[in-house]
Amino acid sequence: MIDAANPFHAGELEAQARIGKTDVSEWASGFIRPFMPDQHRDFFAQLPFLVLASADRAGRHWVTVLDGPEGFIASPDQTTLRISAQPDRQDPLAHVFQEGSDVGLLGIELHTRRRNRMNGRLSPEGNGLVINVSQSFGNCPQYIHARNWQRVPAGPIAPSRQSDSLSQEQMGWIATADTLFIGTGHHSSDNRPSNGFDASHRGGPAGFIEVIDNRHLRIPDYAGNNFFNTIGNLLENPAVGLVFVDFDTGGLLHISGRASIDWIAQDSHDAHALRMIDVSIDVVLERPAALSLRWSKQESEPQTLVVTQKVRESADVTSFYLAREDTLPTEPFSAGQHLPILIDVPDQPEPVMRTYSLSNGPRNGHYRLTIKREPSGLVSPYLHDVVKTGDRIRALAPSGDFVLPKGSEPIVLVSAGIGVTPMLSMLHAIAASDPERQVWFVHGARNSASHTLKDEVQHLVSRHENIRSLVYYSQPLANDDQGTDYDAIGRVSAERLIDIGAGPDTRYLLCGPARFLADIKGGLEQSGVESQRIFFETFGPAS
Repeated sequence: MIDAANPFHAGELEAQARIGKTDVSEWASGFIRPFMPDQHRDFFAQLPFLVLASADRAGRHWVTVLDGPEGFIASPDQTTLRISAQPDRQDPLAHVFQEGSDVGLLGIELHTRRRNRMNGRLSPEGNGLVINVSQSFGNCPQYIHARNWQRVPAGPIAPSRQSDSLSQEQMGWIATADTLFIGTGHHSSDNRPSNGFDASHRGGPAGFIEVIDNRHLRIPDYAGNNFFNTIGNLLENPAVGLVFVDFDTGGLLHISGRASIDWIAQDSHDAHALRMIDVSIDVVLERPAALSLRWSKQESEPQTLVVTQKVRESADVTSFYLAREDTLPTEPFSAGQHLPILIDVPDQPEPVMRTYSLSNGPRNGHYRLTIKREPSGLVSPYLHDVVKTGDRIRALAPSGDFVLPKGSEPIVLVSAGIGVTPMLSMLHAIAASDPERQVWFVHGARNSASHTLKDEVQHLVSRHENIRSLVYYSQPLANDDQGTDYDAIGRVSAERLIDIGAGPDTRYLLCGPARFLADIKGGLEQSGVESQRIFFETFGPAS
């Protein structure tokens, strides 16, 4: 029997157990919430489109995209999303919006590579829709291809084309796609919050989807957050919906079918696919120019940066200093943001994008990325082993909304492991421009051998009276000195953060592995800290 507090249903738990991740449900409730935090509400309210998943009267699953004028999405409270738009009559989910149903929703901002997911119950309201939230959670930006958008005047509704298989033109469309949206659903008799639908993003290099024939597709499943919302739903109900967006014309290609999971990615051409989702197609619906939005890839915007220094910080962590070729200062950034970089990894069909937090101060005129080597990763081993001083790396503009909150309230910066990187950038920013703001820098490491950028933090703390630090070692070495290298043995906990006595107005910023964040966040909230005073950022392959 599944515990009532468990945010996952049986299919998701089965998928997690299949790969040995049986502890996900112990910490994931800290990220999957029955309400939208204020950051998510603000995010949805400024989006130009939404992705929605549900089922038609015949039980076929579909995914669609709904766009609208500026401000067509609003959130009057934490459990409600109001949409001032209706789909046209050719939308495969038009009846759902008219009658009300369970719906999965994805908000995604392609130009900043941010996304948040939500599921709930939809009901019509005049010329719009209302969604009552059941579950809400964020996602990392990995695999999202950055695109800028623009609106075009809405034209007449073009005739749609429906069939039971893909045309040659449609197969070509899919064979060159780098983005799709997938919709799945699960319903049980216990009325759990995990009931309903899920809309999810899938991305990869152009051509990452294998077109077997006009009725069969294979979609690779890469490393993710280990929630297995999509695959867990498919284990319970194989019905699946897909939608491909023609970013140049606003056209939509909807597919409804059934899916099975190939757990060993047998015969896959993608060496980095952990599993494959095999899709058998039942219905194809193409809607030309269905959207009033057009997107252009940010291919012309990357800047070329030179690796001016490569500094080994510890056995598995290296800092890369990046500067402009013309020696002018790099584009400014806000402390806490990350830098998307494009790396030409051998045997990859196109550059691979990764995002790493900037670890230096915003006013330095250059960028520093402090990167941990992930042995099974694709990019970090290449950076550590191959990239050298003098090499060139392409990068997009710094981005991300995990930044210092404005105001004068005390700040507690909390990190574990390589999660120290955005926190150190924030510490530099406060030291340089906010000498009155009280700051506690709290960090957890195994010991001095894995304590990245220790000396730099200690230098900042020693020079600024408004900055204090607490360092915890979980397994100190014999020559580690308590009082010099670290302050206490153990791990960072919510109880220890409360004991700092920073005050009721304190903002807590957290960065580290997902389980670490869930434990800290949940403990702070149980201690009475309001959720809107807690900000967090995950890192790592499963962030």
